Amino acid sequence: MRYLKTSEAAALLNVSPNTLRAWERRFGFPRPQRSPGRHRLYTHGEIAALRDALLDGLSISSAVSRAREGLGADTNALVGALNAFDTARADAALEGALALRSLDRAVQEVLLTALDEVARRHGTDSVQWAYAARWGNSWLSRAQRLVSPSIQSVSVVLGDASRDDLDPDAAYIRALELLLARSGATVLGLSVRGVSNMSEALSAHRPDAVVIAGGALADDAVARWAYAVRLATGPLPVAVFRRGSQRQRVRTTGAAILPSTPGEAARHLMEMASHSISNPTTTRTTAPRLLADGA
Repeated sequence: MRYLKTSEAAALLNVSPNTLRAWERRFGFPRPQRSPGRHRLYTHGEIAALRDALLDGLSISSAVSRAREGLGADTNALVGALNAFDTARADAALEGALALRSLDRAVQEVLLTALDEVARRHGTDSVQWAYAARWGNSWLSRAQRLVSPSIQSVSVVLGDASRDDLDPDAAYIRALELLLARSGATVLGLSVRGVSNMSEALSAHRPDAVVIAGGALADDAVARWAYAVRLATGPLPVAVFRRGSQRQRVRTTGAAILPSTPGEAARHLMEMASHSISNPTTTRTTAPRLLADGA
């Protein structure tokens, strides 16, 4: 992925950096990421798409619309491939998306959006969803295996409370694991169904934070798992991650509610874990109490 600094992106568009930032505020496009030093970094694909539209003589509002439509074609291509049960086309569609976006945005804006669209069109009891969910989880798992070894001393234990691979939460959880690893975290993923011998799993990892992801399992099962983690590690910062409307069903005490998008959730969790390392006596809390609400 090629990134451009603000000055480089502005030069490619033949405008001033102030004009570029004004377009960002007004239209939400192009949308930059932030470097570790909080500087704007624009993806070359977005800037190039906007430049090409402006060179055709379009106004800035029309150029933004065209650039967005062009980038949105990747999602439509992936949905079409999944509906046709075509693995090669699906892989190619996502590779094309990665040529224009960061991994974070390709996963969230293309892969997860496409999966959500397949579920919306056909339902999660359809053969289309069964195929799409399996492909999505497989792609995310393969991508995680290619992540470079962590260079940070942050460890996160993730309790997977999804039902199975056909649970719509599952791909969001795999995406969170991938983006945490990309951020430099060591992630130990455990099913919330497994409770006994927890100390054996956690003794080598010494986690700095705990996240409970998904909403398919009953609150008492999640609470037993969280209590087993706390017995094995002592008090740790705890967070809950759920996608979309699932977040409205979460009621907890003693736990942070992460944003519903995996990229933002990963950034918040990294901050929690890093803060736990630097302030171990002030940031560690008791395990959360999840209140029964039909989740």
